[in-house]
Amino acid sequence: MLLAIDAGNTNTKFALVDGLEIKARWRIVTDARRTADQYAVWLTQILELEGYSRSDVTAVLIATVVPRALHNLQLLASKYFGVEAGVAGRDPYGWGIALDVAEPHAVGADRAVNAIAAHAAHQGDLITISFGTATTVDHIDYRGAYMGGIIAPGLNLSLDALVNAAAKLPRIAVETPTNDSVIGKTTESQMQIGIYWGYVAMIEGLLSRMKAEIGRPAKVVATGGLATVFQEHSHLFDHVDPDLTLRGVAILYQNAHG
Repeated sequence: MLLAIDAGNTNTKFALVDGLEIKARWRIVTDARRTADQYAVWLTQILELEGYSRSDVTAVLIATVVPRALHNLQLLASKYFGVEAGVAGRDPYGWGIALDVAEPHAVGADRAVNAIAAHAAHQGDLITISFGTATTVDHIDYRGAYMGGIIAPGLNLSLDALVNAAAKLPRIAVETPTNDSVIGKTTESQMQIGIYWGYVAMIEGLLSRMKAEIGRPAKVVATGGLATVFQEHSHLFDHVDPDLTLRGVAILYQNAHG
């Protein structure tokens, strides 16, 4: 089976994939200093807990936006799984889609594989929105080409900046509000309103402007842990797919190997 790896700025996600079926998935905090041996100890135990072993992994494909993490992930594949890891975006795992932007080489691997996965699952123009360290909003046209998009500060990054800069503000969890009121009665509720409904307003505005610029109907596909939190109250998205990035890695592997 394929071990698909999505190394993001905050978390690194692993999935065991049979064909295009994700059999199991795990995540660990991204740390570029983590060694291949450390990955192996953790991953071996996780595999065994799910009823698998290292011998079940016959291929590894990595999509990463953290260049410093790549070497140890490649070493993990060669030393502990006995395979040479592929890297998304490099031969033979080229994107296979047009990147219609000024700097194609600068498109993040996560955004490219999200485009691949979204286009494989849905017809017509699409907008993908990914909630991570940054929040990215991207247009994939009806042909499957990546047309560019938006990068905004992620919600947790914004919250951390607010708390770190304001001495008296407490650290709060990002939660779905208990009601639709935007007049808070406590400091915590006012912060929750500002973070949640403020972010909803930003997303609504960005999606509205992007749809108007596209000029054709466009479905919105969301991924990332916070997608379901926003969907519960605001119904901003047509589809929510927590595994969109890992699914894109699996499709990229399958495309290269027929």
